[in-house]
Amino acid sequence: MQNIVSSDWLAGEIERNNKNLVIVDTRFNLGNPDEGYQQYLEGHLPGAIYVDLEKHLSAPIDKHGGRHPLPQADILAKTLGDLGISNDSNAVIYDDQGGMNASRLWWLLNYIGVSDAAVLDGGWKKWTSENKPITTVVPNPSPKSLLPHLNNEWKWVNHFDVQKKLNQTDTILIDSRENPRYLGEFEPIDAVAGHIPGAKNYFWKDVLNEKGTWREREELITHFSDIPLSKEIIVYCGSGVSACPNILALKEAGYSNVKLYAGSWSDWISYSDNPIAVGNERVGDK
Repeated sequence: MQNIVSSDWLAGEIERNNKNLVIVDTRFNLGNPDEGYQQYLEGHLPGAIYVDLEKHLSAPIDKHGGRHPLPQADILAKTLGDLGISNDSNAVIYDDQGGMNASRLWWLLNYIGVSDAAVLDGGWKKWTSENKPITTVVPNPSPKSLLPHLNNEWKWVNHFDVQKKLNQTDTILIDSRENPRYLGEFEPIDAVAGHIPGAKNYFWKDVLNEKGTWREREELITHFSDIPLSKEIIVYCGSGVSACPNILALKEAGYSNVKLYAGSWSDWISYSDNPIAVGNERVGDK
């Protein structure tokens, strides 16, 4: 299965009753954490289960690790297995935010060894705009065995790893936040504004076209053309969520050595000795 699938393809899989198909709704609003589940109850794709960004796809917040720490692999596998996902599942994930939350689960599934995982192109908005079927019936899936087999191609790094890479020419840091946050012109969420010194800014929404669907592969190759294919790429955002669409887009464009800085900016600034940059200037310790 591809990393991105169309609404027509998914509708066909639903119609032919693909037994391995698992559809996952990941709608979530950071400002109102209960809203996504309420939206799910009001209507979702047929057979879709609901997975919560903070309850299911993140570990509890601690002093370090950022606002959405990665869950432990065994805990995540147990959680998703109880919801009916197995190692052999064909998981198709959607949200209503351009694939931001869906990509987080896509990355996590690949990380723990569920390789047939894809993001639904256009998500909820495109599906409903095409008058494709929705339902309010909440499924009761049978628990499945999901054994975590960590995939070495889907590595994540911590702040110590990033510190070591700051001055290495073979590594490129990508900041996925919108440009004013990257520049430190404003910071609506985290306690400190700015970015990791040396990071390049590629706002994650720029991998989408004006219709809110994913850009074609050739467009993504052009979008990232300033980044050599041979480089190690470390991608971060505010808390390790919106970095994931950029990772998906980089994979689509042919980059293989791509890693997630899981804690991202909210983790970086939790260490008092980490340097930051505002605008184009490095300003030292936070």
